[in-house]
Amino acid sequence: MVSGLWDRAPLWVRIRWGLAPRTLAALALVLVAAVGLAAFHFWSVRPQGVRAPETVEAGAAAVAEDPLRAGGADPVPRPVAGAPPSPPPEPVGEIVVDVSGKVHRPGVQRLPVGSRVADALRAAGGVRAGTDVTGLNRARVLMDGEQVAVGLPQAPAALGAPGGAAGAAGAPGAPGPVALLSLSAATKEQLETLPGIGPVLAQHIIDHRTENSGFRSVDELRQVNGIGDRRFADLQPLVQP
Repeated sequence: MVSGLWDRAPLWVRIRWGLAPRTLAALALVLVAAVGLAAFHFWSVRPQGVRAPETVEAGAAAVAEDPLRAGGADPVPRPVAGAPPSPPPEPVGEIVVDVSGKVHRPGVQRLPVGSRVADALRAAGGVRAGTDVTGLNRARVLMDGEQVAVGLPQAPAALGAPGGAAGAAGAPGAPGPVALLSLSAATKEQLETLPGIGPVLAQHIIDHRTENSGFRSVDELRQVNGIGDRRFADLQPLVQP
């Protein structure tokens, strides 16, 4: 075709553009290839829209919604869900009490501070069967150095006090004189109900009366090991030989 067009071209054109038909065909192919490459280049580099990512971390959203954490750490500590509450602090220290009377293991007991009479009875092995504890307050908080007497009569009131036995007996409506505790017949538990008399000192009194066949006078208490003038003065109005 190109050859036919060349043959029909005017003479001056063929003289001015003295090109061979094959050369024109090659130029036409080069031109078509250049146009195709240019079109592909412009299509590949065309501008495209870019969308912002929409993924948001769950933790960041929770912090943004919590007004207490917006400005920093939570100032109020919160307990962990499901964790047991912490127990209250236990009292520090111990007390020493003397449990006497109708218990399985009478004697000195060491208990934590804040213990009650029930704790002292438990430490002494419990109350013996058949013992009447109606007048014993087992919920009372114990003090250091006190004595807990179980199933024993209370220590009689001092008869030597002003307005004591003689005056009280004659007063209208006043109770009669309290019976004195016999040093020669009292049991160890009964002796322990006296003020200042514990298991050790009660045993000393029993040993003394065993060696001397009883007490002939209250003054013999001065000869018992561990009883001084002050303790004797407290015991004298409460006992008899």
